[in-house]
Amino acid sequence: QVQLVESGGGLVQAGGSLRLSCAASGSIFSINIMGWYRQVPGKQRELVAIITRGGSTNYADSVKGRFTISRDNAKNTVYLQMNSLKPEDTAVYYCNARRPDSAQYWGRGTQVTVSS
Repeated sequence: QVQLVESGGGLVQAGGSLRLSCAASGSIFSINIMGWYRQVPGKQRELVAIITRGGSTNYADSVKGRFTISRDNAKNTVYLQMNSLKPEDTAVYYCNARRPDSAQYWGRGTQVTVSS
């Protein structure tokens, strides 16, 4: 099992920045991809960004150039630096960890609210 704990959400004005952190514990040796997803009420959870153990990244078009995902393998932590935030970035952000056999784990989520 893998446990994921997110932190760093909050309320920020449009144009501001936040950094989310996700600390992983448990059977982390089996994890190869970590990422962030977000969800607003009434909509499906959507991909924000993912990063492989080797450091390759992929971003949703809506956040490219504004968000940066990174990971510290020594600390078993993945980060999401969010700059130039927009009201439409408001959502609950979830950390995700995925194994090569496609099993995946989720954190409990952290709220990000961007005011206009």
